[in-house]
Parts: sequence; structure tokens; C-alpha cells
Amino acid sequence: MRATHTTATRRSSIAALAVLPLLALAGCSGGSDAAYPDDTIEIVVPFAAGGPTDTVTRIVADPMGEELGAQVVVQNVEGAGGTVAAGEVAAADPDGYTVLMHHIGMSTAPALYDDLNFDPVEDFAPVGLVTEVPMTIVSRSGLGPSNLEDLVAYLEDERESVTIAHAGVGSASNLCARLLQDAVGVELTEVPYDGTGPAMADLLGGQVDLLCDQTTNTAGQILGGEVDAYAVTTPERVEVLPDVPTTAEAGLPDLEIGVWHALYVPAGTPDEVIAALETALQTALADPAVVDQMAELGIAPVSAADATPEALAERLSEQIALWDDVLSEPGR
Repeated sequence: MRATHTTATRRSSIAALAVLPLLALAGCSGGSDAAYPDDTIEIVVPFAAGGPTDTVTRIVADPMGEELGAQVVVQNVEGAGGTVAAGEVAAADPDGYTVLMHHIGMSTAPALYDDLNFDPVEDFAPVGLVTEVPMTIVSRSGLGPSNLEDLVAYLEDERESVTIAHAGVGSASNLCARLLQDAVGVELTEVPYDGTGPAMADLLGGQVDLLCDQTTNTAGQILGGEVDAYAVTTPERVEVLPDVPTTAEAGLPDLEIGVWHALYVPAGTPDEVIAALETALQTALADPAVVDQMAELGIAPVSAADATPEALAERLSEQIALWDDVLSEPGR
């Protein structure tokens, strides 16, 4: 009896061990306990293809995918200064397969829109900052002014006929356009686009006069002599554009704005999924190829300490408060 019982027990143990690999395979084939990621990850960009936010996203998407072992695709969802895309991502399943890349507009939206269908803090979980981008004031070739001082005089004289393009209310280019007009004390004719990619195309074609946009969308055209550059809107000159002065150097010290880009996922996304995305982001930002691509555009990755949920949460909170004060001032 004892021998028979021992033999049966061994047979049962062997059978159970044989089943374990099958159970493991089943668990990795799409079940609820499957390891992340086991499907394509979509990064949603709130602006048109070819614009600066789209460019930054595409630089980091592939190396992030390599680290995660999954395909990462970019989806452009345009409209309403980035709020359409943000609203869609906020409502997406919190599973890590829908990610938002947004810029400073995430912090200005509460001050600019009374009917937002999302809360930037409550409806999202931060992943990390990606890069901080200088902006440049540029004009169509042949507008006339040769430097920022001349441009200011030109705007004061020709204000009624001058057009300035931007990517819609709340976009970085719109904020810069507002700050430029405030600094000079003029009101120009604003021409909104679905993104600064199309805005740049019309600037190159001579359909609009001015654009204040990120170096990711202007450095190539400035260096190629396709547009005229007047200033960068950051405290320091940009390495790739050493001959372009800062706004402070050129006489407009109050006109200072930089654009930060960051990744978010819907609130409720599991901590381990956010951690995987954070690791992939930090790995991508340390990739020499990514560093080189960004340098060609006059930008650089943030530090590993800033490519974290904690750093992004702090930045978002600070910037929401800042822009609420700025955009609620009379005349804005």
C-alpha cells in the first residue's frame, strides 16, 4: 500500500510539473496577468505631424520600443491647442498602451479653457520630462527688419497689416505670440493652424509674416537661410544657433519662454507599468543617437533625475500655478 501511494504521488507531481510551462505560456499570451508590454504602444501627439512635439516624440519612440521589447507608434490627434488629444488619452484604458506626449500646453489649458473635459493632475499619471526646448522669433524671408530692434519698430508701424502664425489657443507658439505682442505693446493679426508644421510651411511660402516656435521646427530653416531669425526666448544662446541673440540681449528682457515636453498615461495605470515606461524613457534619453539628433535641433534630453514621475508632477503643479497667474492678468 505504501509503495503504491508513493508511486501515485510521484506521477501526480511529474504531471503537475509538466503543466507549469504550459500555464506560463498561457499567462504570457494575452491573459490578464500577461507581462507588460505584450502589444503595440501608442504615443498620442496633440499636434500635426512635422511639428516640434511630433519631432521630439519620433526621436524617442523607437529607442523606447527597443527597451520595452514592443512596437511604439506615434498617433497625431490635432485640435483645440492639444486638448482634444489630452481628453482622449485621459479617457483611455489605464493599461500603458496609450501614452500622451504633451508640452507646456498641459499646464496652460486650465487657465485658457473653461470647459476642459479632463484635469491635467487628477486624470493623468506622470511618466517623466523629456526635453526643454528654446523658442525662436522668425519671419518670412524678406520681411525687412534686420534685427529684433528693427522688428519692434516695424511692428509698431505696421501692426495692422502684420500676421503672426501659431498652432492654436494654448499652444506654445500661441503663448509666445501673446508674450511678444505684450512686450512690444501691439496687437497683430493672429493666424491659427492645426500645428506649427503647417504654419512653418505657410511662413516659407510667404502667406504669413511671423512665427515664434521651438528650435526643433526652426533651426534647420534658420541655418538654411529660409527664414530670418531675430532672437531666442531663453536666458542663454542656443549652441546650434550661436549668432542668434537672446531676447534679453536684443532689448526684450520680459519676453522669456521655454517649452518642456513630457510623457503621461491615464490615471490608474499600474505602478509597474509606469516604472517600465520610465525606464524606457531614461534609456532612450541616454542613447547617443538620441542626444545627437536632439543637438542638431538645438535641444538636449533632460537629466535622468528629471525623467521621472516625481519631477514631472512637481513641474506640472508649478507651471499650472504660474500660467494661471500670467494668463489671468488684464489684457491677456
